[in-house]
Amino acid sequence: MSEETDKGVRKNAKHKASMEKQKSKVDARIDEADIERGVAILLTGNGKGKSSSAFGMVMRALGYGHKVGVVQFIKGQQLSGEEIYLREQCPGVDLYQMGTGFTWNTQDRSGDIAAAEKTWAVAKPMLDDDSYDLVVLDELTYMLAYKYLPEDDVVAALANRPVQQSVVVTGRGGGSALQEIMDTVSEIKEVKHAFKAGIKARQGVDY
Repeated sequence: MSEETDKGVRKNAKHKASMEKQKSKVDARIDEADIERGVAILLTGNGKGKSSSAFGMVMRALGYGHKVGVVQFIKGQQLSGEEIYLREQCPGVDLYQMGTGFTWNTQDRSGDIAAAEKTWAVAKPMLDDDSYDLVVLDELTYMLAYKYLPEDDVVAALANRPVQQSVVVTGRGGGSALQEIMDTVSEIKEVKHAFKAGIKARQGVDY
């Protein structure tokens, strides 16, 4: 056996041993996770992709025939690809949008609060309905940050939803009380963003 071949054999053996060790750890963790219930996920941070990730989970749930509810806070004035797709291709998804657009455009606090309360009146019953397998509350965190909705009410509704129901909340921030009750909190960090380089938002990518 040549020296080069011997190095290759030893390298492959080392890799195999490393992967076997890793597999053992992963298998052990899977065996330990024996609780069967829905999960609460918060997608936060200043990076792009929070809503996109949430809608990816919508597609995943629909693939299994699950019942899905989607409530979008803030967004709604500009037509989006996900709205078009859900309304035209997924009539079974219950989609509601606040429809006021961004708060810095409306510049009307009392009007925004009224719209937020109306939208929450749609979202809250979903969180109390065990027929929903997945509920997505897109940009909900801003309603808490701007104090458009009572934090205690929102947190309680999320915490007391049906056991098998999963919920995804998106948006920057949200506060420690919200984070505390979530099972998974992922922070998406912005490293670069095309918009800052003067590149326009792209249909099919950004909206």
